[in-house]
Amino acid sequence: MTLSRPIDRKWWVLAAVGTGSFMAALDGSVVNTILPVIQNTFHSSVAVVEWIVMVYLLALSGFLLTFGRLGDLRGHKSVYVWGFAIFVASSALCGASRSIGFLITCRGSQAVGGAMLASNAIAILTGNFPANERGRALGLTSMMTYLGLTVGPSLGGWLAQAFSWRTVFYINVPVGALALTLSLVCIPKGEPNDSSKKFDLAGAALFLAGLVALMLGLNQGAEWGWTSPPILGLLLAAILILTVFVLVERRFPAPMLDLSLFRVPLFSASVISAVLNYICVYTITFLMPYYLIQGRGLNPAQAGLLLTAEPIVMAIAAPISGAFSDRIGSRWPGMAGMALMGVGLFMLAGLGSMSALWFAALALAVAGLGTGTFISPNTSALMGSAPKQRQGIASGVQAAARNTGMVLGIGLAGAIFTTHLLQGTPDALFRGIDMGFLASVCVAILGIVMSAIKEK
Repeated sequence: MTLSRPIDRKWWVLAAVGTGSFMAALDGSVVNTILPVIQNTFHSSVAVVEWIVMVYLLALSGFLLTFGRLGDLRGHKSVYVWGFAIFVASSALCGASRSIGFLITCRGSQAVGGAMLASNAIAILTGNFPANERGRALGLTSMMTYLGLTVGPSLGGWLAQAFSWRTVFYINVPVGALALTLSLVCIPKGEPNDSSKKFDLAGAALFLAGLVALMLGLNQGAEWGWTSPPILGLLLAAILILTVFVLVERRFPAPMLDLSLFRVPLFSASVISAVLNYICVYTITFLMPYYLIQGRGLNPAQAGLLLTAEPIVMAIAAPISGAFSDRIGSRWPGMAGMALMGVGLFMLAGLGSMSALWFAALALAVAGLGTGTFISPNTSALMGSAPKQRQGIASGVQAAARNTGMVLGIGLAGAIFTTHLLQGTPDALFRGIDMGFLASVCVAILGIVMSAIKEK
């Protein structure tokens, strides 16, 4: 069943995808707030509980390209809908877990569903909106994502305190059921973009193994030690496996990752720009809680409230910038967004032990304005530069760029921060935070350059 009025259908498609984006963002932001409660429930160590987040990140990142390619071969709607079913069912199982091992396993299956959603959502929007409205649609979807990020931490804390940490997972069931219903009814079935080709199983396995090794090495480097044998082994294995992956993809007649996409300057510049932007975003995500809680003595609720300044401004700016880019292209909004991000990071780098908290909120708002201005035009440019039969791959690459930037941002900030903490000086904490933000200012400047070389 589909809606009969084509003029309205695309907006119902946007509602379905937007609801899914809200659910995924809500889940991603809410789980971190309840990790201490889960640790107490199962009497587990911090190292074990961390895998609730880690396994989700690894599985999500590793399967993005796989399900993007599968969407091209089998149809984006079918993969997307099955993703909802898996995500919702896994959320319910997470809530019902009676052991930490079972909870971690269910988080892994939840991430598989999340990868099916993330790698096909943008492709579905791109296929249902004309080029002159693509930025607006992507901006509105980004708004839903940022709303989920804004609501998540406070909602998770309230649910865990008022009821149980299990309700944090159960909340995905009604939201997911609504999004699944909208997807089944509103998203047109569509035809596979590349149904004549076979699925590249070898490429999928190599990419999964290589990316998981890379992500795990980068994520755990600061804790295990960057020169420790496990980290060096993981990074070396990642380089070797991903090198073999590239060689296999160049020879396979229907590769999982069409490397010819990266010969399109607009596509390559957009991917690199996205990675750089997310490095900056997750540097803030990692460092600011340390500044507010350990440096300034705020409690988690107070810190969480102040941190909402960034996603709130993102949610406001994203649809406006997306609609604006439909008229003038992605180059200038991309440059302006990265420039604003750089200004916000520079302001954050000047925070000290006596800085006014309103100034910290203002700096976060400027950084949020930068991301909101940048992300929709850049995603529109990335998707618009890929051919129709590669929309799933392009969508998967965009999602992979986000996760790669997240891990690199946290890894970079964590390495700089912990290096300064080890010095043991009285101002080590503030010095480490400042240097982490200044390093990200350099990343933002590089992002301006990458946005400037775009073709449009």
